Amino acid sequence: MDVVNGTPPAERVPKQDRSRATRQRLLEAAVACLAERGWAGSTVSVVAERAGVSRGAAQHHFPTREDLFTAAVEYVAEERSTALRALFPEGATDRRAVVAALVDLYTGPLFRAALHLWVAASNEDQLRSRVTELEGRVGRETHHIAVELLRADESRPGVRETVQGLLDMSRGLGLANLLTDDKARRDRVVAQWARILDGALD
Repeated sequence: MDVVNGTPPAERVPKQDRSRATRQRLLEAAVACLAERGWAGSTVSVVAERAGVSRGAAQHHFPTREDLFTAAVEYVAEERSTALRALFPEGATDRRAVVAALVDLYTGPLFRAALHLWVAASNEDQLRSRVTELEGRVGRETHHIAVELLRADESRPGVRETVQGLLDMSRGLGLANLLTDDKARRDRVVAQWARILDGALD
């Protein structure tokens, strides 16, 4: 029998699965709490209760509050990137659909949660460096996906800046959406940016 540390593999795997499931519940609960309550109202205890686990279990996976929330936003960002790619498995042919999908990245609970984290990081030195690093990685990945889906040739002058402008605009729409959901105006902006990209990238 293959035994590591005296534990048969058949008993080890379910425990590992439970651990992964617990970690995922904590990450999802942390993002939901951050989006709904903000940084001040999102404690480890609140997240643990929402996830249905003990505070001790939460701290086993994430020793500090900063560990928990930076990991949570990164986790959901990765999930959204995967979902964005999955929308166009054969590659995108409609730039307006790509622009709309990118804008959607910034109008959901992930962006709201990330915004609360950014605001907290602006006032907390220990959090700032971690969030800055996280935002850099997420931003690079989103830019890479946008370039791929838009079939943009960044070797051409101005193309990189145009794609980045699209992402900056999308972030701005996400900020506006925090106060009021003006879908009609957002749809008009998306249509206009699709026309701009058709002219700039073709």
